[in-house]
Amino acid sequence: MSDESRPSPAQTPVAAVIPAAGRGVRLGPGAPKALRALNGTPMLIHAARALAASRHVSLVIVVAPPDGAAEVKSLLDAHALPGGGPSGSLGRTDFLVVPGGDSRQESVKLGLDALPPEYGVVLVHDAARPLVPVDTVDAVIEAVRDGAPAVVPALPLADTVKEVEPATEAGAPEPVVATPERARLRAVQTPQGFDRATLVRAHETVTGNVTDDASMVEQLGLTVVAVPGHEEAFKVTRPLDLVLAEAVLARRRLNDGF
Repeated sequence: MSDESRPSPAQTPVAAVIPAAGRGVRLGPGAPKALRALNGTPMLIHAARALAASRHVSLVIVVAPPDGAAEVKSLLDAHALPGGGPSGSLGRTDFLVVPGGDSRQESVKLGLDALPPEYGVVLVHDAARPLVPVDTVDAVIEAVRDGAPAVVPALPLADTVKEVEPATEAGAPEPVVATPERARLRAVQTPQGFDRATLVRAHETVTGNVTDDASMVEQLGLTVVAVPGHEEAFKVTRPLDLVLAEAVLARRRLNDGF
C-alpha cells in the first residue's frame, strides 16, 4: 500500500504488542517474569487486560518465550475477561500469540511481522508493567492519532540524578561527572505508541542495541513526544516491586471492586 492510499493513524484500528519472552533474572529463579503470579494471576494477564480495557485496542499480540507459545496461549484462553468471546479474544479485543526471539528488539519485530495490514497504530507494552491505567493507554493512542509518529508516557523525576563514570568493579566508588537539570528529565514508561509505518522503518533501519522502541525512532531523526504517565504503571523488576504491585491491587479491590 502506498503512502498516498494508506489510511491515516486516526482512521485505522489499534493493535498492541507485548514482548513477554524475557527471563527477568532480577526477580530471582523461577518462571519467566511475565508469567510470575500477581494476586494469583500471571503479570502477563494483568498487562493484557490493561490494554484490552481500552475501547480503541482491538488486537493484542503477545510475543512469548520461543519454547512457551503454547503455554502462553493456554493462559490467555483460561483468563479471558468476563463476558468475552470465544477462545482467541479478550472481551472486545482479539489476541494472537507468536514465539519471540533472543532479544526484546527481535521479539517486538516478530510481533510487528504478525500484524494484519489494517492496523495503523501500534502500542508496545512491557508485560512487566501490569497495572497501567486505561487512561494512560488512551492518552498515548490519542497523541498518535493526532499526528505524533511516536509517543511515550513519562513522569517527572523526584530524585536528583547524577551522571557517573561507571566503576570497573561491582560496588566500587563511581566518580560523578555531571548533574543533569532534573526539570528536563523524565522517567519513561509503556505503552509506547507509534504510527505503524514509522515503527516498522525503525526496526528495519536501527541495528544497535536499544532499551526501548522510542529511542529507535529518535535515531531516525523523528520527534518523540511525551504524555503524562502514571505512578501505577511502574515496572515490576525486583521482589519489592511485587509487594508494591500487590498493595496497588488490594487498594483497587477496596476502592473499585477490581
